[in-house]
Amino acid sequence: MIDRTELLQTFDALLEPGRFRDYGPNGLQVEGRASVRKIVSGVTASRALIEAAIAAQADAIFVHHGLFWRGQDGRITGWMKQRLALLLAHDINLFAYHLPLDAHPELGNNAQLGLQLGLQAKARFGEQDLGFLGQRADGADFATAEALAQHLEFKLNRPVALIDGAQRAIKKIAWCSGGAQSYFEAAIAAGADAFITGEISEPQAHLARECGVAFLACGHHASERYGAPAVAAHVAAQCGLLHEFIDIDNPA
Repeated sequence: MIDRTELLQTFDALLEPGRFRDYGPNGLQVEGRASVRKIVSGVTASRALIEAAIAAQADAIFVHHGLFWRGQDGRITGWMKQRLALLLAHDINLFAYHLPLDAHPELGNNAQLGLQLGLQAKARFGEQDLGFLGQRADGADFATAEALAQHLEFKLNRPVALIDGAQRAIKKIAWCSGGAQSYFEAAIAAGADAFITGEISEPQAHLARECGVAFLACGHHASERYGAPAVAAHVAAQCGLLHEFIDIDNPA
């Protein structure tokens, strides 16, 4: 077991949340029991994940998407009441790290997505250096953007939306997980042949076609499934705790 405060300090030391301007609070969002024996990790602090963590007898939940965000309605009603009621009734700690979890150079969402896809980062780009820029780890190129899309679909086991503005071999690849479609222009400026993220908005299709850079949207959840379990497993091993990753499917 480990003390809740010591666990929080361990997460903070690893992820350095003070370095980031974020959209909500990072760290301990809901206080539970003082001692932690088992951590359940997941992408989002949904009711389904909380219920699964209760069934798994977790003392703490570690997620990328927590409960509290800047500008949200502060009233504890409806779905928020239901989630909080479960956490409080079962005395479970909720730890959430957003941008710090995206950015960690080895265990974060972008690093782990690159590892999953066989990509090797050479540089960082974009606001707060959240975007990764590199190439295939084996040094080869993708013959076409369509070949890259097929590779993503195989590795992530889900359809990929492709806007093929490149029409050429894909050498330099930029990626930033989740809802990072606004990083596309920074990826273009960084010299990428293709940009991988979770979502696409209306303007990106036009930019891809006009700027000659492929845009691939592989799903917000699908692109952020890897950071939380990697960090939680690392910390659990360091602190002698039990860990279980529970993936609540999400088509978005």
